[in-house]
Amino acid sequence: MSSRHPHARELGDFLRARRGRLRPRDVGLEPGGRRKVTGLRREELALLAGLSTDYYQRIEQGREVRPSDDVLEAIAGALGLGDGERRHLFTLAHAARRPVPARADRRPERVPDRTRRLLRVTDTPAVVLGRHLDLLDWNPMAEALLGDPTGYPPDRLNMLLLLFDDALTGRRSCPDWERQALDYIGMMRAAVATDPTHPRATAIVGELSIRSAEFRRLWARHDVRESVSGTKTFRVPGVGDIALDWDTYPLPGNPGPVVLVFTAEPGSADADRLRLLASLHATRSAHADERYPRPGR
Repeated sequence: MSSRHPHARELGDFLRARRGRLRPRDVGLEPGGRRKVTGLRREELALLAGLSTDYYQRIEQGREVRPSDDVLEAIAGALGLGDGERRHLFTLAHAARRPVPARADRRPERVPDRTRRLLRVTDTPAVVLGRHLDLLDWNPMAEALLGDPTGYPPDRLNMLLLLFDDALTGRRSCPDWERQALDYIGMMRAAVATDPTHPRATAIVGELSIRSAEFRRLWARHDVRESVSGTKTFRVPGVGDIALDWDTYPLPGNPGPVVLVFTAEPGSADADRLRLLASLHATRSAHADERYPRPGR
């Protein structure tokens, strides 16, 4: 295995980021003297994992080393990784053991017809996101809630690009903006773990790393999300604030697209506002169709 293996590099970056977030007292060690690093030293992490410092350093540097699953378990325990982070560690390490494939499967992502039909009959906002968070499809309720995305060039219809769009920074007043950004970045990290050199991932991460200090800071954390859920409050003109729960559901494929669905608690004021939003959007759409008839209508 070569030190240039992309998964080995990603593995080393992940381990350094996780080591850097730990402090000696977090793991029962005395800090002692002046320290040049804010997190654990390599030798401290190696000690906790029961490894030689040289061997652990070679793993972090992506050099020719193939850690066994027992070694990975020891490292995960020393770093205090959660379940998702542990799976991420094993995914990267297992991929780094294999030769780089001559031709990765990078066929264009496709939304199944059945999924498109499901979106159209779903009476709550829902979108389909690709593995790199490209917006592949959406239903009328998502358009009502999030705005009409058809005005954007297809290559800009990406949740990370939109989230860090300088023209939209005024919408970042919500207190959970950074948490939402970390969720999307964590999903991108999970995608990168499966194919670190994918051109779409490279283009998105490269662009945002150049033009956004916020993105560089959050990307450097190496947080990973396999799937996400949460609650977000939307401020909609003519309707007011709507607090919605959101969850992701994977479609077949590894990795494949996911359906992101927003729902309101039944019988709540938010559910009432969501129905009002649907009514207003239907009325506006009908008026638009009357003014600008679509072909074939």
